[in-house]
Amino acid sequence: MSKEIHLAPFLHPDLIEAGLDEAGRGPLAGPVYAAAVILPKDFHHPLLNDSKQMTEKHRDILREVIEREAVTWAVEAVSPEEIDKLNILRASITGMQRAVLRLDSRPEFLLVDGNKFYPFEGYGFKDFQTVVHGDATYASIAAASVLAKTWRDERMRQLALEFPQYGWDRNMGYPTPEHIEAIRKYGLTPYHRRSFHVKELEPTLF
Repeated sequence: MSKEIHLAPFLHPDLIEAGLDEAGRGPLAGPVYAAAVILPKDFHHPLLNDSKQMTEKHRDILREVIEREAVTWAVEAVSPEEIDKLNILRASITGMQRAVLRLDSRPEFLLVDGNKFYPFEGYGFKDFQTVVHGDATYASIAAASVLAKTWRDERMRQLALEFPQYGWDRNMGYPTPEHIEAIRKYGLTPYHRRSFHVKELEPTLF
């Protein structure tokens, strides 16, 4: 029997608090996805954890639960073109900010996975808190991580139908040997991030 994970429900229980996270910072191809989630004060699910620590089956179960039971949620995708323009950190933060602005109700405080975030429309430095490993600490961030991960994986499977030779339905655009070899053989697609450079793809110098 798997051990139940106990995540902290909120940092500020008296505030309307949203958890923010992203998925897809490391891949060579595809968008980065970001999510914002406001959970009910009494929300609890025994499977909820950092999405990277969950099985695909459990992530899919949790996605349905979160989308049904959250007070409000939003998911945003930032394209490879915008990633190349902004850089991946800025693109990830921009995606999270856009997700917040799409929520049906305005959060009073933001819990953000990671160690970088920036003030934006309606939110200053006192209105958010970054948390390293926040997706393994706070339920709302974990919920956002599940949505971002499952939405991105679903999109990569769709893109794999268009470009099956890259194995995106298996590697989700990450720099696996299979993916790197496919780039060598077939070149880049419109969904590849031009600003990402992989050492294995650099010309050999003699």
